[in-house]
Amino acid sequence: MNLKKLILVAFVFVMTTSVYAQGNILNAKTPDEMFESTEGQIANDNDEPLPYGYVEKRDVLWSKNTWEVVDLDERVNFPLYYPIDTVNIGSDRRSLYDVLMKNIKNGKIDAIYDDSYFTNKITLEDIQAALEVTRISDDGIREQNEGLEVSDYNRETIRITAQDINAYHVRGYWYVDKRQGELKYRLLGIAPVSTDVNFIGSDDEFGQENLELFWVWFPGAREILHKAKAFNRKNTSMPISFDHLLNSRRFNGIVYKEDNVQGDRQVKDYINNNAMMQLLESTRIKESIRNLEQDLWNY
Repeated sequence: MNLKKLILVAFVFVMTTSVYAQGNILNAKTPDEMFESTEGQIANDNDEPLPYGYVEKRDVLWSKNTWEVVDLDERVNFPLYYPIDTVNIGSDRRSLYDVLMKNIKNGKIDAIYDDSYFTNKITLEDIQAALEVTRISDDGIREQNEGLEVSDYNRETIRITAQDINAYHVRGYWYVDKRQGELKYRLLGIAPVSTDVNFIGSDDEFGQENLELFWVWFPGAREILHKAKAFNRKNTSMPISFDHLLNSRRFNGIVYKEDNVQGDRQVKDYINNNAMMQLLESTRIKESIRNLEQDLWNY
């Protein structure tokens, strides 16, 4: 009986801390107070991302790196994409791209890189050219040729927004912990993917290859992503954090690369112009990883 009471108390405590994000809606006297935490809530809120356990190198019996593409057109991946219009929505809801960009700009996320191997660290200035471009109309070009200053109405700045993000690339590390005898997954990095900013809004936009804007070292951004909440369609009073969503793999990804002897070549490099066979190859790679854990217990 005591054990049941203890479990019940723990469950109530978890439920109470989970609804703190929107718990002030019923107590708000003005709309500005709807999503503000009270002093008591702030004092009692010790919610932090669940820390990763330390893993000795010798405890890793087997491992494999995989790269996946998370297509934002799939319904299960919508929490990563929406909302794309933030004008008529509360400040507590933002897309994953907006969360990343906001914290890169204010310096809270500084571990950004130009590739998935995290060898070359970059800054916001280094990726500025990939995020926005200024277009000059024909009349503006005529003004330039005449040695005149280009008028503002002949100049247009195009910026990549959350609406332009087509997918995310994620790099993860699958490994077998021989102490616990189970297969585990550790997400290492995530990259927003968009059409080249130079073609956005032009007639040549469709058919252009998607580009990785930058890579974020995921373990270094966990605290930020834990505070940012994604929409929970089953219960809006308990939003799920982006950290929890990604760590628990509540998304659908298609493997487009695995570490291999051919220099980590992509699936499309050895299966050309056949989307169905590429999808089947991705499924085969996933199944080979899952079957490894099952084979550990076969004698």
